[in-house]
Amino acid sequence: MTLEIQPIGNTYSEQVIDLILNIQQKEFNIPITIEDQPDLLKIESFYREGGGNFWGAFLDKELVGTIALVKFDEKAAAIRKMFVKKEFRGKEHQIAQKLLDILISYCRENKIEEIMLGTVSVLNAAMRFYERNRFQKIAKEDLPSSFPLMSADNVFYILNLNKV
Repeated sequence: MTLEIQPIGNTYSEQVIDLILNIQQKEFNIPITIEDQPDLLKIESFYREGGGNFWGAFLDKELVGTIALVKFDEKAAAIRKMFVKKEFRGKEHQIAQKLLDILISYCRENKIEEIMLGTVSVLNAAMRFYERNRFQKIAKEDLPSSFPLMSADNVFYILNLNKV
């Protein structure tokens, strides 16, 4: 199987929505709908126009993972929409790691120094993944006021690229 990771846009919205909603709703029982995530219907304007990006991981042309970056400050951005289909998670495929590596490279190339993210406390594997990648927990009140909060998120992380 060949893994390809590439920036994607609105033409992939339907596949992205299908992947993400299935994981959020069916796997983790997070009560979130497409109405709560209108950014998925306008990937290009929401993520790219402000200096961020949105990547898809494809195994033999099937979308199996996503990661997105929202730039919210001159030197700061937030990770969003980090999802990998259940059967493709883990060390064997390393899709999440490859997605994160591409996002970090993009940040370095674009002089983004701080990467932050919010997640949900039920996503234990996700939190361990970020911690393995040297993200530090940060209190919600210590986030910059310009950080794009998602209502479901209750755990927050930061990675300063100047320190890693």
